[in-house]
Amino acid sequence: MKFINKYSKALIIALAVTLLHFGIWEVINRALPLIDAPPIVNGFAYSGYQIGQSPQERKYPSTNELLKDLELMKGYTNRIRIYGALENPETTALAARLGLKVTAGAWLGPDHEDNKRELDALLARAALYPNIERIIVGNEAMLRADLNVDEMIAYLEEARRTSRVPVSTAEPWHVWLRYPQLVKHVDFITVHLLPYHEGLPAEKAVDYALERYQELMDKYPRKKIVIGEIGWPSKGPTIDASVASNVNQARFVREFLAKTAHENYDYYLMEAIDQPWKVKIEGWAGAYWGMFDAERQEKYSLHGAVPKDLRWVSKALWGSLLAFIPIFFIAVRFREWGTGAQISLAVLLQACITVLVVTWNLPGDYYYSLRDMIILVALIMALLMTSAVLMTYAVEFSEVMFKGYWVRAYTPATPAPPEKEAFVSVHLACYNEPPEMVIATIESLVQLDYTNFEVLVIDNNTKDESKWKPVEEYMAKLPDNFKFYHLPQWPGFKAGALNFALQETDPRAEVVGVVDADYVVARDWLAVLIPHFSDQGVAVVQAPQAHREFENNFFRRMSNWEFEGFFRIGMHHRHERNALIQHGTMTLVRRKALEDLGGWSEWCICEDTELGLRLLEGGYELRYIDRTFGRGLTPANFEALKSQRFRWAFGAMQILKHHLPKLLGKSTLTFGQRYHFLTGWLGWLGDGLQFIFTMSSIGWTLAMLAFPKSFSLPVSIMLTPVLCFLVVKGALGPILYRKTMKDCKWSDILGASLAGLGLSHTIARGIMMGLIQKRGVFKTTNKGKAVKGSIFSLLTPIREEVLLLLALIVAAAAMIYARGFNNLDAQLWVTMLTLQSLPYWSTLACQIIAQLPDSKPKHSSQTIKAIE
Repeated sequence: MKFINKYSKALIIALAVTLLHFGIWEVINRALPLIDAPPIVNGFAYSGYQIGQSPQERKYPSTNELLKDLELMKGYTNRIRIYGALENPETTALAARLGLKVTAGAWLGPDHEDNKRELDALLARAALYPNIERIIVGNEAMLRADLNVDEMIAYLEEARRTSRVPVSTAEPWHVWLRYPQLVKHVDFITVHLLPYHEGLPAEKAVDYALERYQELMDKYPRKKIVIGEIGWPSKGPTIDASVASNVNQARFVREFLAKTAHENYDYYLMEAIDQPWKVKIEGWAGAYWGMFDAERQEKYSLHGAVPKDLRWVSKALWGSLLAFIPIFFIAVRFREWGTGAQISLAVLLQACITVLVVTWNLPGDYYYSLRDMIILVALIMALLMTSAVLMTYAVEFSEVMFKGYWVRAYTPATPAPPEKEAFVSVHLACYNEPPEMVIATIESLVQLDYTNFEVLVIDNNTKDESKWKPVEEYMAKLPDNFKFYHLPQWPGFKAGALNFALQETDPRAEVVGVVDADYVVARDWLAVLIPHFSDQGVAVVQAPQAHREFENNFFRRMSNWEFEGFFRIGMHHRHERNALIQHGTMTLVRRKALEDLGGWSEWCICEDTELGLRLLEGGYELRYIDRTFGRGLTPANFEALKSQRFRWAFGAMQILKHHLPKLLGKSTLTFGQRYHFLTGWLGWLGDGLQFIFTMSSIGWTLAMLAFPKSFSLPVSIMLTPVLCFLVVKGALGPILYRKTMKDCKWSDILGASLAGLGLSHTIARGIMMGLIQKRGVFKTTNKGKAVKGSIFSLLTPIREEVLLLLALIVAAAAMIYARGFNNLDAQLWVTMLTLQSLPYWSTLACQIIAQLPDSKPKHSSQTIKAIE
């Protein structure tokens, strides 16, 4: 009883989501009422190949397999049509044993010697077996242009001279209309009526087929007409208004049987049993024309309602069962976050599992080749990774939206009296920076309301004296606790400079502070944050990064607000589990902890985040105080923003590779810390995954255009990961911005979203290069004034994105041109390509926006207050 009371809400949520999930499946797959048809078929077109068999590979069915097929068809008809004389020759004899009449065929192609063997075998069999009621010489040989009309007439006349039964050839209706001379050389007309190939909607297809039949009767009133093939596939590409589906196949066949039941129609239904081998020669619709599937199971009945998916109950049950326990766990684990959080996580988890179940079941719905199975495995892997990314987004979204409060919420402390202040050493590393920018930062440090501190400015590797000399001269005028070092040639990038500063640090220093060279710092930064170090377990006290002088330029506004989201949302989310990302400015670090762990890592170009993770592995606490104590400059242009984000993505992968043993194995890290450092970069990994999807889609488009019969997959499944990722990334961010940043306007939210989307390719490159390479190059972010250039220089920083955008546009245009504007499959594929192009359009937009001039300030003052 205690268990029920404690977990009753979680059980209710899990049951509710399960029932809702099953109910949606039931509604979507509700059986559709169709016209009933008589359970009698005039005849079946029949090929006896089983799964894994193919005439192209010379793998043929056994006599027993053929006999079972004929016994299966005997329940519906007493007539069959076969296509070849040399393949499966025992079919005629087996049919005779069961009392089935046979329309026998000879398969004709471009090779006249093969044709002669086929025709001789057919004529010999027709003379031997009385159950052969007529013969068909060639099947669509003229449609395929294997034979011309004169060659076909010659074969027909040879057969008619010898055969004791009526002779014909089989072609679509329009071929018979085009070659009236052919009619004179056949005893009856064998016509194929397959409206699916002509783009007709299923509800109009039967009437259309009968109209074409009547057209032939009117044209050739003295000839008997036999419908050699008529039917509809259950799977296949959409051709204009023709949609292949189980329901449409049942609709077409039932309507045709019902309308011809009391008329004198002689026909063969296309076809008895699905033939997977036909995919290679007819495209993927060719495998799905049967009334029975390749395992000899009935695909639809001739009476009663027809479900859209015969296996929907199995899929719905598996989806519900697999999700129930994880949803129950989520509802229990996150019960303190509130009902909204529990439900949002549960619904998205159920959706992810459902997509995976549907994908896993594709081999049961389609006849997959080895190549298809390999692609399916890759798709499932991609879906698993995408699901992990989406669930990571969902956890952050649910906690921020519904939890309502932060457990670990620290505020500025009361300043200590001067005599009790801890000594702080502030380190400022700079390289090739504008001297006026660095001096502005130093000036703000001079104004600090703090007594016991020093400031060490380390300029490393700057060759241009005009950059570092003014800073040196300015600092020479400051008190002795301000020191300047110029290192002409020093290894280790920023980490190397900071390690040098650590060596030069005053022995009295208990805390090391790091400030970037473009920051203007608040006077009370040290006074109200240093007291937090009175707790000996605290190794880092971190304030957010922020920007200044961005209000009057839309690109800088975009950069600011795109960046701001992490500090207002992501940092709080991570801070709850003491899994903070340390960043290299506005950070305070306990000196002893820093030195005990060996200082800053010079092998990593994100030395700040890497240090933070080492401190967590050492069992320390990292605190976040969400108040702005310093503001820096935004990147000067989009190229600088890309360079900064590439460095972060590359460094993140360096950190992940280096620390993976401790993240997964034995260490002092808690579950929450492991979770955040393993999943915290999944969003960026998602960008890398999207890049792979994009390249695959372009390649697949080329393959579909070049080899349309061999390359085609269910488009809706391939759309799923792209749609989910872009929708979640595009929707959840703005919602959280409105929740957490009331001062962020909708225009700024859209700008931030545009910037984030425009950086996707850069992040993908950084992720991939970080996984491949061991060492990176630290490039400082240009935060000076942007320099205008020509159109070519405008496109140079985004040339990769522009080329990919052009490739996607060309691929989409080629697909529409090849398949037609009304082709649903082409429309869906182009939709996917369009969605995949959004990051590249965003990149182009960001680059253009970055060139726009500043707007006029709304207020009379031209100076933006640096620190609020």
